[in-house]
Amino acid sequence: MSIHEPLPVPGPVHGRRHRARRDALALAVAQQTGHEPALVIVPSGTEQVRNRDNLFPFRFSSDFFYLTGFPEPDALLVMHVQGQGEHRDILFCRDRDPDKEIWDGVRVGPQAATERYHLDAALSNAQCDVEVPTLLKGCRAVVAPWAHSDEFDSTLRRWMGTARSGARAGVIAPSRQIDLGELVAEQRLIKDSDEQGTMRRAAKISAEAHCLAMRATRPGRAEHEIEAVLLAHFRSKGAQSVAYGSIVAGGPHSCILHHRAGPRVMQAHEMLLIDAGCELDGYASDITRSFPVDGRFTPEQRAAYEVVLAAQNAAAEATRPGAAFSAPHDAAVRVLTQGLMDLKLLPRQSLDEAVSSGAFKRFYMHRTGHWLGLDVHDVGDYTRPLQEGMVLTLEPGLYIRPAEDIPEAYWNIGIRIEDDALVTHNGCELITRGVPVEPAEIESLMREAQ
Repeated sequence: MSIHEPLPVPGPVHGRRHRARRDALALAVAQQTGHEPALVIVPSGTEQVRNRDNLFPFRFSSDFFYLTGFPEPDALLVMHVQGQGEHRDILFCRDRDPDKEIWDGVRVGPQAATERYHLDAALSNAQCDVEVPTLLKGCRAVVAPWAHSDEFDSTLRRWMGTARSGARAGVIAPSRQIDLGELVAEQRLIKDSDEQGTMRRAAKISAEAHCLAMRATRPGRAEHEIEAVLLAHFRSKGAQSVAYGSIVAGGPHSCILHHRAGPRVMQAHEMLLIDAGCELDGYASDITRSFPVDGRFTPEQRAAYEVVLAAQNAAAEATRPGAAFSAPHDAAVRVLTQGLMDLKLLPRQSLDEAVSSGAFKRFYMHRTGHWLGLDVHDVGDYTRPLQEGMVLTLEPGLYIRPAEDIPEAYWNIGIRIEDDALVTHNGCELITRGVPVEPAEIESLMREAQ
């Protein structure tokens, strides 16, 4: 490596895999436009100020990263798509800058980006205002994200205005705008082998972290102490970030769906609910486990837990190619509702009547899953039937708050069990089961740490 060559930028470079994704996008664009020329414009995003001159850690646009693998801010992918899906791909990115690189790290720069990311060309950001309007001329449509940001929307309008300024001279400019997100979402729904591999590694790291958190949990420790165990393992294993704000919720907090870890000290005979996952090379994992703080379920905790576990097993059984996305939820709801009646938390009636009345929503008020991928709540059409290669979460729960008609032994029992399901050719695989889910296994794991 020459002293003038930039050091490798963190994150994966799948190279030709990203080129293949752009090939597929170009074909979809050609079909949308009736094989008329079009220009695809995809921004990477910009760094955001946290306070004064301190920036938030940069996180690239998921669509941009999916199509390029390029991890830097202030970049732009432009694809000039011709009638049959032929395309020329240009990346606009930051120039090398030795002075700024002393402070913020080495940039890739246009010269290295072309070969490293399998592009037709890479140019300096300084050339955008000349090159993009020129490329827009002769195109019938522009494909770009809708309502991406005020800054990008304003810039796109300016480029379109420049391109249209030659209309009286016979210059053709786009008259249609197509939402990039809808086209890319369809591609992102099916995870290729690289994506599946990354998501398996993220799942493994997150499962290990949950096991460590179980071992570290005991009465007298604060929620934020357990959060620290999770975060330390994520980073020690190479994950760049959390996939979302970690939920560490003890006792009454376990019935708050999005409780953030705080200073509350956990008590014996309480439940702890942890919903946490890392982001690895752009891809999210998402795991929830619920367990007793002192390592032993009370009879009521165990009874409620086994209802939720049975509901998740039913959801997994319903997750297979050809099934509706709603099928796992519908299966889980029936098991949860029957369980609530068996626990005498709902009045006894026919199961169909109880489900149709929605009585379960007092204790279970969310859906059983969502798409998972580059975003923790990933893009994709929820009316699509399940297909091999899709990844979704399965996360039924019960949240039993204090009330006059609820036996006190059930008060403040919040339980959610969540795993990441990869749809296979004949069912699904729960790729996050590296952390125990059976009550006896959880108790055994926690005893080992005592």
